[in-house]
Amino acid sequence: MLTEARAWQVLEAVPDPEIPVISVTELGIVREVVATATGLRVVVTPTYSGCPATEVIAQSIRDALVAAGGGDVTVETRLAPAWTTDWITEPAKEKLRAYGIAPPGGDAPVGPQPIRFVPKKLACPRCGSTDSVRLSEFGSTACKALYRCRSCLEPFEYFKPI
Repeated sequence: MLTEARAWQVLEAVPDPEIPVISVTELGIVREVVATATGLRVVVTPTYSGCPATEVIAQSIRDALVAAGGGDVTVETRLAPAWTTDWITEPAKEKLRAYGIAPPGGDAPVGPQPIRFVPKKLACPRCGSTDSVRLSEFGSTACKALYRCRSCLEPFEYFKPI
């Protein structure tokens, strides 16, 4: 049987299916790992309630922990508190940048009427120029926006703070 600490180590190697350069723990969606009499219970909070990768993530978590000797693995989805980009680790933000995705800037908005924070000068993750323009509010997923750098002309996604 795996300890909770060893289970966390295993989960550090489980990639997010939409952004495979960061793990589910770096993304901040794994909230708890609890050892039970027969295995493990893992609590996850998806990036948003309609995230299409939720089932894939749960299965990847189960597969990794079972393969490591975790016994019965139950993955529980918890929607409250809602996931926020504030839960993305700093090393993961650097990995996003290296992968070509501008990481979320500033703190995620809070309160009943959140105002979306977009940096005035969004830096291109490829060349570092802050001369960029938003092409679309949505990128390959709802949590990202599509930008283009005016200096190097490369398109890039920006992981919006939520």
